[in-house]
Amino acid sequence: MRFFRGNARGVPQPNNTNGQWGGGPGEGDQDIATLKRDDPQVRVNQQIRARQVRVIDENGVQLGIMSPWDALREAEGRGLDLVEVAPMAQPPVCRIMDYGKYRFEQKKRAREARKHQHQIVIKEIKYRPKIDKHDFETKTNHVREFLQEGNKVRVTIMFRGREMSHPELGRDVLRKVVEATADLTTGEYDVESIPLEGRNMAIVLTPGKHS
Repeated sequence: MRFFRGNARGVPQPNNTNGQWGGGPGEGDQDIATLKRDDPQVRVNQQIRARQVRVIDENGVQLGIMSPWDALREAEGRGLDLVEVAPMAQPPVCRIMDYGKYRFEQKKRAREARKHQHQIVIKEIKYRPKIDKHDFETKTNHVREFLQEGNKVRVTIMFRGREMSHPELGRDVLRKVVEATADLTTGEYDVESIPLEGRNMAIVLTPGKHS
């Protein structure tokens, strides 16, 4: 028979564990619909304060309604943790599981999801209002490459000196870039309404789903 001593809040703790319960291998996270990773509101083991709880074991089998200390003994006997997964239920629902393993696997899945998620980056290609044909084609090919990779592209026209008095030259370059990349972009671009801001004029091209 195991004897329990109460802590400052009257929550039972085993007298030989220093507040730690379980830690052995378990099935983990089946049917834990309401449990959120790293949620500070999730109560584990001796943190569970309900008078009675409905207990589900690591295989999804319902063990019935019991006191939290009986449920804790059951979890400890299996080398696992008792986790409150539905605190608003009457009575609250607790699951026997390896909570440390569950959190580790959740973090691992989150890392994998971020790794495979494509991050859209805004690239920038700069033109001059009086750019020659060769440079225009080279830069525009770079724009196309960025769009094909799924990146947004900021096309910037840089003015200097007397060029600033002829913004139509910059709009003409932007129009040609838009036309040369129309098969890779989505949306409509009103080049004529783009203002000259300082010494620059710019437009952001968005890749289409087919790019």
